[in-house]
Amino acid sequence: MRKLTLTDVEKLRLVLSVYQDGSGQLARPDGSTLPGWRNFERSVSLIFEGLAQESKAIFDVLVPTGGQSYYGISCKMRRELKRNPAEQSVVPLELSNAARHFWTAIKLHPELNERNYKKHPDLVGKAIISLVNQWHENASDQMGVYIDLASSFYLVLLWNKQGVYQLFQFPHQLPDPRNLNWRFPLTKSGQMGNHLRGEDSRGKVFEWYGESGGQLKYYPRVQDAVWKSRPFRLEPLPPESPHGVLARVEAYFPEQWQKVSQATP
Repeated sequence: MRKLTLTDVEKLRLVLSVYQDGSGQLARPDGSTLPGWRNFERSVSLIFEGLAQESKAIFDVLVPTGGQSYYGISCKMRRELKRNPAEQSVVPLELSNAARHFWTAIKLHPELNERNYKKHPDLVGKAIISLVNQWHENASDQMGVYIDLASSFYLVLLWNKQGVYQLFQFPHQLPDPRNLNWRFPLTKSGQMGNHLRGEDSRGKVFEWYGESGGQLKYYPRVQDAVWKSRPFRLEPLPPESPHGVLARVEAYFPEQWQKVSQATP
Protein backbone atom coordinates (compact mmCIF):
# COMPACT_ATOMS: atom_id res chain seq x y z
CA MET A 1 0.00 0.00 0.00
CA ARG A 2 1.40 3.35 -1.05
CA LYS A 3 1.59 5.92 1.76
CA LEU A 4 1.30 9.59 0.92
CA THR A 5 4.47 11.67 0.94
CA LEU A 6 4.94 15.23 2.16
CA THR A 7 4.93 16.26 -1.49
CA ASP A 8 1.60 14.51 -2.06
CA VAL A 9 0.07 16.31 0.91
CA GLU A 10 1.30 19.72 -0.21
CA LYS A 11 0.00 19.14 -3.75
CA LEU A 12 -3.35 18.05 -2.38
CA ARG A 13 -3.49 21.04 -0.02
CA LEU A 14 -2.88 23.45 -2.88
CA VAL A 15 -5.41 21.79 -5.19
CA LEU A 16 -8.05 21.85 -2.45
CA SER A 17 -7.25 25.53 -1.83
CA VAL A 18 -8.33 26.42 -5.37
CA TYR A 19 -11.91 25.47 -4.48
CA GLN A 20 -12.12 28.57 -2.27
CA ASP A 21 -12.72 30.67 -5.40
CA GLY A 22 -16.42 29.90 -5.73
CA SER A 23 -16.05 26.52 -7.42
CA GLY A 24 -16.18 24.50 -4.19
CA GLN A 25 -19.29 22.65 -3.03
CA LEU A 26 -19.60 24.41 0.34
CA ALA A 27 -20.84 28.00 0.03
CA ARG A 28 -19.79 30.78 2.41
CA PRO A 29 -21.60 34.08 3.10
CA ASP A 30 -18.86 36.19 1.45
CA GLY A 31 -19.24 34.43 -1.91
CA SER A 32 -16.22 32.22 -1.43
CA THR A 33 -16.48 28.46 -1.02
CA LEU A 34 -14.77 25.52 0.61
CA PRO A 35 -14.01 22.13 -0.95
CA GLY A 36 -16.62 19.41 -0.49
CA TRP A 37 -16.52 15.64 -0.83
CA ARG A 38 -16.71 15.61 -4.63
CA ASN A 39 -13.94 18.20 -4.83
CA PHE A 40 -11.86 15.97 -2.56
CA GLU A 41 -12.38 12.97 -4.85
CA ARG A 42 -11.35 14.97 -7.92
CA SER A 43 -8.31 16.37 -6.12
CA VAL A 44 -7.16 12.89 -5.08
CA SER A 45 -7.60 11.72 -8.66
CA LEU A 46 -5.38 14.55 -9.91
CA ILE A 47 -2.63 14.00 -7.35
CA PHE A 48 -2.51 10.22 -7.84
CA GLU A 49 -2.98 10.53 -11.63
CA GLY A 50 -5.98 8.25 -11.32
CA LEU A 51 -9.48 7.95 -12.70
CA ALA A 52 -12.28 9.54 -10.68
CA GLN A 53 -15.36 7.33 -10.90
CA GLU A 54 -17.92 10.07 -10.08
CA SER A 55 -20.43 7.37 -9.13
CA LYS A 56 -21.46 5.03 -6.34
CA ALA A 57 -18.64 2.66 -7.23
CA ILE A 58 -16.86 0.77 -4.44
CA PHE A 59 -13.71 2.83 -5.02
CA ASP A 60 -13.95 6.54 -5.86
CA VAL A 61 -10.58 6.69 -7.61
CA LEU A 62 -8.75 4.00 -9.59
CA VAL A 63 -4.99 4.42 -9.90
CA PRO A 64 -3.21 2.53 -12.73
CA THR A 65 -0.22 0.41 -11.75
CA GLY A 66 0.69 -0.86 -15.23
CA GLY A 67 -1.15 -2.83 -17.87
CA GLN A 68 -4.77 -3.35 -16.88
CA SER A 69 -4.06 -3.34 -13.14
CA TYR A 70 -5.26 -0.69 -10.70
CA TYR A 71 -5.56 -0.05 -6.99
CA GLY A 72 -8.59 1.66 -5.50
CA ILE A 73 -8.98 4.64 -3.19
CA SER A 74 -12.21 5.15 -1.29
CA CYS A 75 -12.39 8.84 -0.40
CA LYS A 76 -14.27 10.06 2.66
CA MET A 77 -14.62 13.62 3.92
CA ARG A 78 -16.35 14.79 7.10
CA ARG A 79 -16.39 17.86 9.34
CA GLU A 80 -15.47 15.75 12.37
CA LEU A 81 -11.99 16.98 13.26
CA LYS A 82 -11.74 18.15 16.86
CA ARG A 83 -10.88 21.76 17.62
CA ASN A 84 -7.57 20.42 18.93
CA PRO A 85 -6.57 17.70 16.42
CA ALA A 86 -4.17 16.21 18.96
CA GLU A 87 -7.25 15.04 20.89
CA GLN A 88 -8.64 13.09 17.91
CA SER A 89 -8.92 9.41 18.86
CA VAL A 90 -11.30 8.04 16.19
CA VAL A 91 -11.97 8.92 12.55
CA PRO A 92 -15.75 8.78 12.01
CA LEU A 93 -16.87 7.96 8.48
CA GLU A 94 -19.98 6.69 6.72
CA LEU A 95 -19.31 3.55 4.72
CA SER A 96 -22.65 3.13 2.99
CA ASN A 97 -26.37 3.84 3.16
CA ALA A 98 -27.38 0.93 0.93
CA ALA A 99 -30.31 -0.06 3.16
CA ARG A 100 -31.96 -2.33 0.59
CA HIS A 101 -28.78 -4.34 0.05
CA PHE A 102 -28.16 -4.67 3.78
CA TRP A 103 -31.68 -5.95 4.43
CA THR A 104 -31.35 -8.42 1.57
CA ALA A 105 -28.15 -9.80 3.11
CA ILE A 106 -29.77 -10.02 6.54
CA LYS A 107 -32.81 -11.90 5.27
CA LEU A 108 -30.62 -14.51 3.57
CA HIS A 109 -30.57 -16.03 7.06
CA PRO A 110 -33.84 -18.00 7.33
CA GLU A 111 -34.32 -17.01 10.97
CA LEU A 112 -34.00 -13.25 10.37
CA ASN A 113 -36.58 -10.69 9.28
CA GLU A 114 -37.61 -7.08 10.04
CA ARG A 115 -39.64 -8.18 13.07
CA ASN A 116 -37.10 -10.28 14.96
CA TYR A 117 -33.68 -9.05 13.81
CA LYS A 118 -33.00 -7.28 17.11
CA LYS A 119 -32.96 -10.66 18.85
CA HIS A 120 -29.91 -11.70 16.80
CA PRO A 121 -27.45 -8.77 16.81
CA ASP A 122 -24.44 -11.01 16.13
CA LEU A 123 -25.96 -12.47 12.97
CA VAL A 124 -27.04 -9.05 11.73
CA GLY A 125 -23.63 -7.49 12.35
CA LYS A 126 -21.79 -10.31 10.61
CA ALA A 127 -24.14 -10.15 7.63
CA ILE A 128 -23.67 -6.40 7.14
CA ILE A 129 -19.89 -6.24 7.44
CA SER A 130 -19.43 -9.41 5.40
CA LEU A 131 -21.46 -7.80 2.63
CA VAL A 132 -19.21 -4.72 2.52
CA ASN A 133 -16.10 -6.90 2.45
CA GLN A 134 -17.72 -8.90 -0.35
CA TRP A 135 -18.25 -5.68 -2.33
CA HIS A 136 -14.52 -5.08 -2.15
CA GLU A 137 -13.70 -8.65 -3.14
CA ASN A 138 -16.04 -8.37 -6.14
CA ALA A 139 -14.86 -4.90 -7.17
CA SER A 140 -12.78 -6.16 -10.09
CA ASP A 141 -15.77 -7.86 -11.67
CA GLN A 142 -18.12 -4.97 -10.96
CA MET A 143 -15.77 -2.28 -12.28
CA GLY A 144 -14.48 -4.24 -15.27
CA VAL A 145 -10.75 -3.97 -14.45
CA TYR A 146 -8.35 -5.83 -12.16
CA ILE A 147 -8.09 -4.09 -8.78
CA ASP A 148 -5.21 -4.94 -6.46
CA LEU A 149 -6.98 -5.03 -3.11
CA ALA A 150 -3.77 -5.39 -1.11
CA SER A 151 -2.77 -1.92 -2.34
CA SER A 152 -6.23 -0.33 -2.00
CA PHE A 153 -7.24 1.88 0.92
CA TYR A 154 -9.54 4.46 2.51
CA LEU A 155 -8.30 8.04 2.39
CA VAL A 156 -10.18 10.23 4.88
CA LEU A 157 -10.11 14.02 5.08
CA LEU A 158 -11.39 15.46 8.36
CA TRP A 159 -11.82 19.20 8.95
CA ASN A 160 -13.31 21.57 11.51
CA LYS A 161 -14.98 24.98 11.74
CA GLN A 162 -11.63 26.57 12.52
CA GLY A 163 -10.41 25.69 9.00
CA VAL A 164 -8.00 22.93 10.02
CA TYR A 165 -7.74 19.78 7.90
CA GLN A 166 -6.05 16.41 8.43
CA LEU A 167 -5.69 13.28 6.28
CA PHE A 168 -5.86 9.67 7.47
CA GLN A 169 -5.20 6.45 5.55
CA PHE A 170 -6.73 3.07 6.51
CA PRO A 171 -6.73 -0.40 4.90
CA HIS A 172 -9.80 -1.24 2.85
CA GLN A 173 -10.25 -4.50 4.78
CA LEU A 174 -12.65 -3.96 7.66
CA PRO A 175 -12.29 -5.51 11.13
CA ASP A 176 -13.54 -9.08 11.40
CA PRO A 177 -17.17 -8.86 12.61
CA ARG A 178 -16.76 -12.19 14.43
CA ASN A 179 -14.35 -10.51 16.86
CA LEU A 180 -16.81 -7.80 17.90
CA ASN A 181 -19.56 -7.65 20.48
CA TRP A 182 -22.82 -6.72 18.75
CA ARG A 183 -25.79 -5.21 20.56
CA PHE A 184 -28.68 -2.75 20.28
CA PRO A 185 -27.94 -0.10 22.95
CA LEU A 186 -30.80 0.75 25.28
CA THR A 187 -32.49 4.13 25.09
CA LYS A 188 -32.86 6.44 28.10
CA SER A 189 -36.25 4.89 28.74
CA GLY A 190 -34.72 1.42 28.93
CA GLN A 191 -36.09 0.26 25.57
CA MET A 192 -33.96 -1.47 22.94
CA GLY A 193 -32.75 1.16 20.49
CA ASN A 194 -33.06 1.12 16.71
CA HIS A 195 -29.37 1.14 15.83
CA LEU A 196 -26.95 -1.75 15.97
CA ARG A 197 -23.49 -1.28 17.46
CA GLY A 198 -20.39 -3.43 17.08
CA GLU A 199 -17.76 -2.93 19.79
CA ASP A 200 -14.32 -4.14 20.75
CA SER A 201 -12.46 -3.66 24.04
CA ARG A 202 -11.77 0.00 23.18
CA GLY A 203 -15.33 1.00 22.27
CA LYS A 204 -17.58 1.22 19.23
CA VAL A 205 -16.28 0.15 15.83
CA PHE A 206 -19.47 0.11 13.73
CA GLU A 207 -22.99 1.49 13.95
CA TRP A 208 -25.86 0.59 11.62
CA TYR A 209 -29.12 2.53 11.48
CA GLY A 210 -31.34 -0.04 9.78
CA GLU A 211 -34.64 1.71 10.44
CA SER A 212 -33.59 5.30 9.72
CA GLY A 213 -31.72 5.58 6.44
CA GLY A 214 -29.65 2.42 6.60
CA GLN A 215 -26.36 4.23 7.26
CA LEU A 216 -23.39 2.08 8.18
CA LYS A 217 -20.83 4.10 10.16
CA TYR A 218 -17.25 3.08 10.86
CA TYR A 219 -15.02 4.41 13.66
CA PRO A 220 -11.39 3.38 13.04
CA ARG A 221 -8.87 4.59 15.62
CA VAL A 222 -6.29 7.18 14.80
CA GLN A 223 -3.63 4.91 16.28
CA ASP A 224 -4.59 2.21 13.76
CA ALA A 225 -4.11 4.46 10.74
CA VAL A 226 -1.54 3.26 8.23
CA TRP A 227 -0.54 6.88 7.80
CA LYS A 228 -1.74 10.35 8.77
CA SER A 229 -0.72 13.88 7.83
CA ARG A 230 -0.04 16.77 10.11
CA PRO A 231 -2.98 19.16 10.52
CA PHE A 232 -2.96 21.85 7.82
CA ARG A 233 -4.89 24.84 6.52
CA LEU A 234 -5.85 25.78 3.00
CA GLU A 235 -3.62 28.29 1.23
CA PRO A 236 -5.21 31.77 1.08
CA LEU A 237 -6.04 32.87 -2.46
CA PRO A 238 -4.18 35.86 -3.89
CA PRO A 239 -5.99 39.14 -3.11
CA GLU A 240 -6.48 39.91 -6.81
CA SER A 241 -8.07 36.55 -7.60
CA PRO A 242 -11.84 36.51 -8.31
CA HIS A 243 -13.93 35.08 -5.47
CA GLY A 244 -17.37 33.74 -6.22
CA VAL A 245 -18.96 32.51 -9.43
CA LEU A 246 -20.06 35.95 -10.70
CA ALA A 247 -16.66 37.47 -9.98
CA ARG A 248 -14.98 34.69 -11.94
CA VAL A 249 -17.41 35.14 -14.84
CA GLU A 250 -16.56 38.84 -14.94
CA ALA A 251 -12.81 38.10 -14.80
CA TYR A 252 -12.92 35.45 -17.54
CA PHE A 253 -15.40 37.15 -19.89
CA PRO A 254 -15.22 40.89 -19.06
CA GLU A 255 -16.62 42.31 -22.30
CA GLN A 256 -19.47 39.85 -22.66
CA TRP A 257 -20.42 40.17 -18.98
CA GLN A 258 -20.39 43.95 -19.04
CA LYS A 259 -22.64 43.92 -22.11
CA VAL A 260 -25.29 41.65 -20.63
CA SER A 261 -25.07 43.33 -17.22
CA GLN A 262 -25.93 46.72 -18.74
CA ALA A 263 -28.71 45.37 -20.94
CA THR A 264 -32.25 46.41 -20.07
CA PRO A 265 -34.43 43.45 -18.98
